[in-house]
Amino acid sequence: MKKKVISFTVVILLLIFVAGYSAVTGSIKVSIGELIQGLISGTNEEVQVVKDLRLPRIIIAMFAGAALAVSGALLQAVMRNPLADAGIIGISSGAGFTSILAVSFFPTLYFWSPLFAFIGGAIACFLVYSLSWRSGLSPIRLILVGVAINAVFSGLSDTFNYRGSYTVTSISPTTTSTLAMKTWRDVEIMTTFGSIGLILAFLLFASCNLLVLQDKTARNLGVSVARSRLFVSAIAVLLAAVSTAIAGLIAFIGLLIPHISRQLVGSDYKVLLPFTALSGALLLLLADTLGRSIIAPNEIPASIIMSIIGGPFLIFLLRRSDKVNGN
Repeated sequence: MKKKVISFTVVILLLIFVAGYSAVTGSIKVSIGELIQGLISGTNEEVQVVKDLRLPRIIIAMFAGAALAVSGALLQAVMRNPLADAGIIGISSGAGFTSILAVSFFPTLYFWSPLFAFIGGAIACFLVYSLSWRSGLSPIRLILVGVAINAVFSGLSDTFNYRGSYTVTSISPTTTSTLAMKTWRDVEIMTTFGSIGLILAFLLFASCNLLVLQDKTARNLGVSVARSRLFVSAIAVLLAAVSTAIAGLIAFIGLLIPHISRQLVGSDYKVLLPFTALSGALLLLLADTLGRSIIAPNEIPASIIMSIIGGPFLIFLLRRSDKVNGN
């Protein structure tokens, strides 16, 4: 219990610190005092620039990181596989493709882009789950099928991005993996759909705890395994979809954060999901802050930093999985 309290306290304090540092650091530098005073008075022009450009970016980074991390934890419960992650197995790329498709043809429906992204993510999730299943889900088979599905949807998305359409060119920044130039309208969409997904996820902790058991055991406890798996999968896809629609394709958060969180707070989803959300928010915000600080005034997208971190971590998990299976 003491370890859990310490872990939560440290993550919350770090999140507050990184958010504050990110808000006052950049091409325009202000102190915390100036930022607070300027937000209240509305008379400081530099603070207004920070408010319009930097604060939306910070909020979206935190919500997207939380959503992706929780999505990964839910998918790992559904598939009983520590390698399940929306970015790796193609759910994010499927969501990104349908988001581009919808906004290209119906730009006035931009607010509802997460719902269009949800459709693509659901299709990708169904394909990965059905094609990977063969008397169970093999970690290697899951990754291979996921890579294939990811490649297909990524190729379809690139087809739209490079066909020379003015409409697609104009909406491309909203579906790429950079958090720059986000607006308060993006924040409204991210917080609305993200909050719904996170609240529903927290309410499903009991189902997640039962899904990690063998199907036969769960049924003996009176659980409808198929229905629980469907509900949890739907929430996981929704969280990944809204993050992809607003923040772009960012992989490995849903893989890395749940694994680390289990080491710190255990496997009870009642505690794991809130801690995963906080840790995911911290990681993506930290990656974005580092990306725009390392080679300032140029930027490295947070997705690239996450790939640099997550790639070796995936290899580590694959090697560990082989040892567990006796290979």
